[in-house]
Amino acid sequence: MTYILLAALAPVVVLLYYIYRKDEVQKEPVKELLKAFGLGSLSTFLSLCISTPLGILGFFPSEPSTLIGAAAVSFFGAAIPEEIAKFVLLWLFVRRNKFFDEHMDGIVYAAVVSLGFAALENVMYLFSSEDWVSTGITRALFSVPGHMFFGILMGYYYSLVRFDPVTPRINRFWVLGAPVLAHGIFDTILFSAGVLPEALSLVIMIAFLFFCNSLRKEASKRIRMHLVRDGVVVE
Repeated sequence: MTYILLAALAPVVVLLYYIYRKDEVQKEPVKELLKAFGLGSLSTFLSLCISTPLGILGFFPSEPSTLIGAAAVSFFGAAIPEEIAKFVLLWLFVRRNKFFDEHMDGIVYAAVVSLGFAALENVMYLFSSEDWVSTGITRALFSVPGHMFFGILMGYYYSLVRFDPVTPRINRFWVLGAPVLAHGIFDTILFSAGVLPEALSLVIMIAFLFFCNSLRKEASKRIRMHLVRDGVVVE
């Protein structure tokens, strides 16, 4: 049990340290980050309160058999409820938080909330898996970083709306739209492997790796942009 717990939480801890180091202007208090992480864990249960009714109402199938079904599960069963839940907890935490005073803070807090979600989700997946080692490795390489990247996108646009009064109104949409879209595409590619012919498995794998790399680059770009806005000279 100890090894499973360590395998589930180790990638989360590594990424928490990564995002903490990226906050180069004025690092957020560890106490505040722990609060954000805890709220992120709670968002797991809130997401279930959203996804369960959507499933009952028929927005997505329990077992997708087509590409459309895979996309429905990805968006309505995962991306939309999970990102809404993260956003709600992020908003509750930072709306009156005196430490949220820089562009980069939005990325940091949103990423930490997302990693809180990923931590509890990872624990549940690994403890319910018959092969927790392979599941843990796969999720450490893709799912956990994916949640952080989705959080970075959310935090990027949240800070634009918060600190830049002349920002285009469309950015209010992208606060949720960007992470939902990225998350939905991420999961759709994964779930499509179970509904498309096996002959396309290599194509699906390449498409997934390409998307993950593009998502990583985009997240790094958004971090650099906010660091520049906060006065950091980025090489």
